[in-house]
Amino acid sequence: VNLLCLFSAGNDVKEVFAGARNGDQYRVLKICIENEQLTVGTTRRASKKWDQEFDSLIEPLLDDEMPSYILYRLDSTNNQGYEWIFLAWTPDSSSVRHKMLYAATRATVKKEFGGGHIKDEIFATTKDEMTLYGYRKYLAGQAAPLPLTAAEEELKQIKLSEVQTDISVDSRQQTMQGVAFPLHKDAVAALERYRDKKINYVQLVIDDEQELIRLCNTEPTELKDLPMRIPQDSARYHIFLYKHSHEGDYLESTVFIYSMPGYKCSIRDRMLYSSCKSTFVDMLEGKFKIEIEKKLEIEDGNELTSDFLYEEVHPKQHAHKQAFAKPKGPAGKRGGRRITRPNTEREEED
Repeated sequence: VNLLCLFSAGNDVKEVFAGARNGDQYRVLKICIENEQLTVGTTRRASKKWDQEFDSLIEPLLDDEMPSYILYRLDSTNNQGYEWIFLAWTPDSSSVRHKMLYAATRATVKKEFGGGHIKDEIFATTKDEMTLYGYRKYLAGQAAPLPLTAAEEELKQIKLSEVQTDISVDSRQQTMQGVAFPLHKDAVAALERYRDKKINYVQLVIDDEQELIRLCNTEPTELKDLPMRIPQDSARYHIFLYKHSHEGDYLESTVFIYSMPGYKCSIRDRMLYSSCKSTFVDMLEGKFKIEIEKKLEIEDGNELTSDFLYEEVHPKQHAHKQAFAKPKGPAGKRGGRRITRPNTEREEED
């Protein structure tokens, strides 16, 4: 393959790139290699918000045998204009020749388009990675923890072998980007009733297929009933009105509980609930004006005892350490203090 002819784009490609960078004329561009030249395969205009038409616009552009480059415009902007996602599509079933050809040309496409406009770059080999869910999973992967030590990595592999999962976790530390899923109308109504103290317990679940937070349970719940509300095989969010007395005062405190039954849940669920948690709590406090007294994360409902909740809501204050006191010497060994006389007195007696 003569790669030298791929190091620049033709005039038609440059014109399309210029129009895409300078306005909102395009939502998506498909770039292909034909006769060892970059060509514009397909373009589409925007008709909805970027996330509402992501899957419907990109899926028809994917060829099962042939790689391609797809540029997708977001609605966000930076100091150079609109931001774009660069998707390098290389299906596993494509030939080795095509894989090498597109891999060698990827930098050229980014350079011709303008790297300052590209917010995220994704290399995908399966169609699942080219969906909106796949893009959000990519964003969540950017927020994974720092690389593990050898011992921690070995322990992680042992735990991963105990559960069957095909989701890989990127180990780079960046700022967590919260995933904001909308609330189902039943969940909104339940939270409003809780805010008005018409109910004292709300349980919610994340529907990842519909990308919604749905209502599960609003049964009247006393403290003794709370452990039974915690599922043993799936994650949940709980909002509980904790009624109790403290130092002679009657109090009603809202406790937010994030229950995640350890490795009984998939890594995908753990990542999803964790990344949604902060955004959801902000929504409770901001939109619904629910003041949360304590946020808890548990694995088992049996942890929610009366003593545990009380100590979490009202932690004990640590007593101040006493100042260091110099210990007294041992009695009876050194004897009483001896008085010494000046040398002049001893000389007079002599």
